Amino acid sequence: MDPFKKISSIVTPLDKVNVDTDQIVPKQFLKLVQKSGFGKFLFFNWRYDENENKKSDFVLNDPKYTNSQILVAGDNFGCGSSREHAVWALLDYGFSVIIAPSFADIFLSNCFKNGVLPITLDQKIVEKLQQETGKVEVDLENQIIKTPSEEIRFDIDSYKKKILLEGLDDIAQTFQYEKEISEFERESKIPSVL
Repeated sequence: MDPFKKISSIVTPLDKVNVDTDQIVPKQFLKLVQKSGFGKFLFFNWRYDENENKKSDFVLNDPKYTNSQILVAGDNFGCGSSREHAVWALLDYGFSVIIAPSFADIFLSNCFKNGVLPITLDQKIVEKLQQETGKVEVDLENQIIKTPSEEIRFDIDSYKKKILLEGLDDIAQTFQYEKEISEFERESKIPSVL
C-alpha cells in the first residue's frame, strides 16, 4: 500500500444516497483473483447501457472528470454486502479519497485497509463540495481540505491516519511487531512463523 500524503484534484460529484457495493461493482464482475482490474467495472450499470455503450448522462462519462481522484458522494455510501471489491474498483479507477456524510461500517474499514481515505463531513459541506469546479487539495497530515475559497477541517482516528500516512496494510502492521512475535515464540517454545 502506498503512503498517502496530499491529493490535489477536481472532485467528481456523485449525487446519490445509499450507494451499495453491488452498484459500485456488480456481482458478475467479481471473478478476478487480484485487486487490480476492477476499475473498468466501477458503477458499470450506471455508466453503460445494455449494449455497453457509455451513457452520456452519467458523471463518470463526462470528460471533465477524467483523472479525478476525489469522489464526493451522498449519505450511507458503500452499504450492502461486505465485498472488498468495491474499494478495489474505486481505487483501480483512480479515486484515492471518498467524501460523504456517512459510510457503511465495513466499507469504511475496507477503505483504510486498502489505502483509500474516507472523509465524513456534514451534509451541507458535502453538497457544497459537490458543486466545486476548481481543484481541491486533501491534506491528510494536517487534516484539511482546501478549495479555491475555503479550508475545511476533517476528523480521522489517529491510528487510521498513521496507517494511511505510512502505507501500512494489515501485513505490514503485523511486521512492525516482528521482534516481539519472535521473542514470544522463543519464550513459549512455539515454532517460528516469521
